[in-house]
Amino acid sequence: MCLLVFATRLRTELPLAVGANRDEQLDRPAVPMEVLQPTGPRMIGGRDLLAGGTWLAVNEHGVVAGITNRPLVEQARDASKRSRGELPLALASHGSARAAVGAVVAATRPDDYNPAWLAVADREELFTLDLTEGEAPVVIEHPPGIHVFENKPPGADSPKVRRVRALLGPLEDLDERAVVGRLADTLADHEIPEGLEDRFRIAGAACVHGEAYGTRWSGIVTVPAGDGRPTVRYAAGPPCTAPFTVADWGG
Repeated sequence: MCLLVFATRLRTELPLAVGANRDEQLDRPAVPMEVLQPTGPRMIGGRDLLAGGTWLAVNEHGVVAGITNRPLVEQARDASKRSRGELPLALASHGSARAAVGAVVAATRPDDYNPAWLAVADREELFTLDLTEGEAPVVIEHPPGIHVFENKPPGADSPKVRRVRALLGPLEDLDERAVVGRLADTLADHEIPEGLEDRFRIAGAACVHGEAYGTRWSGIVTVPAGDGRPTVRYAAGPPCTAPFTVADWGG
């Protein structure tokens, strides 16, 4: 995953909305949406068929977990390490974001994985976890608001983050339909902002298009107040051309 947007606790009736773009090698096999875990809790999301994990997982209790990876420019990904796609699955296996963080921190050594950052939220809280170094993940709890994460440490500023924030604008006065529309338009944006290094320039847009690498999948999740299941919308391709479909929880 290369772009995550969390709009958390802006409106009572819509305590959480999430937008996400997955940027990946175009030939990497994947299933765009399926039931990732049938019970305890039920969980849906896309499935990476190469390593078996996911980039964004949503459970029936309203926990949403996603991942962004630290770019490996000077060295290749270490194939001997565990799949980072395990981690959103682990987080979304819990009934709350706080419980998920506690369990994953206790069981995870950053060095077992290639460098990554995680974000997990529910109706009440948003956390990020830094798995780039150290003996244990570094956890940050984030306040209500709009939070944009890309392939950089959580909270880091960048031309891409600034561009996405500008496109989103204020969301506090928008209803669910309007929030979904604003997220969809933002995720489909192709403008590459100024100020990027040449080697990272292609990934500067929200919706990335390259010869072998680009935005493969897009998702928008809205979590209602109360205890209803989230609504998960996904595009099985770049959101500029692929239509969004509402996912079936399958039970």
